[in-house]
Amino acid sequence: MRRISGAEGTAGDEAERQRCGGYPAQKAPPVTQLVLGSASSGRLTVLRGAGIEPLVVVSGVDEDTIIAELGPQAPAGQVVVALAAAKAEAVAAVLDAEVASDCVVVGCDSMLEIDGRLCGKPDSADAARAQWESMGGRAGLLHTGHCVLRLRSGSVVQHKAQVGSTTVHFAKPSAADLESYLGSGEPLGVAGAFTIDGRGGWFVDRIEGDPSNVVGLSLPLLRRLLDAAGLSISDLWATNPVA
Repeated sequence: MRRISGAEGTAGDEAERQRCGGYPAQKAPPVTQLVLGSASSGRLTVLRGAGIEPLVVVSGVDEDTIIAELGPQAPAGQVVVALAAAKAEAVAAVLDAEVASDCVVVGCDSMLEIDGRLCGKPDSADAARAQWESMGGRAGLLHTGHCVLRLRSGSVVQHKAQVGSTTVHFAKPSAADLESYLGSGEPLGVAGAFTIDGRGGWFVDRIEGDPSNVVGLSLPLLRRLLDAAGLSISDLWATNPVA
């Protein structure tokens, strides 16, 4: 067998390209950007810990208006899924063309249900105190709505949504501990006036279900929704790596 030198091989390759009218251009593999439509540091931490660095775009959706439109009798799951979808859709509408050419937008919303009552984010220390006085020593359901929008060429080609629910058993903090916790500011602006991945974790005795759902983004549920939208976790690890 005759060996072809580098120079001869190069010339031969070029001649073959000319004879065949040139080889078709090789397309770069698609880069699917994961966009997180949430300002939640907990959700961002969950994704980063799972090997994905998302693009964060905050929706600015008026949650109170959406909840009012649904009405007081709307089931908890319907409420959080509607909020998650509204956030994802609002974010998808403002993405620049380069990102919207190939991306997946993830919207989430969490609320705690106690005695059939939905508890969102307390707007004051007094509201957070009242929330803890009602749930301390009891159990509640933390519902997180998830919405996944797959965008190609600026258009939504897949829309998947579902709710994840986890039972949370709360301790009853002492008066001093509760006031100190309220003073930290952590309970304000989070669903149910607690976190499991911060100071509030001291007052969570146990959970039944997925812990990441309590933080605000269920990895198992999101994996299933992404799979239904035609996306694999390994591909997202490759195209959205954590630095």
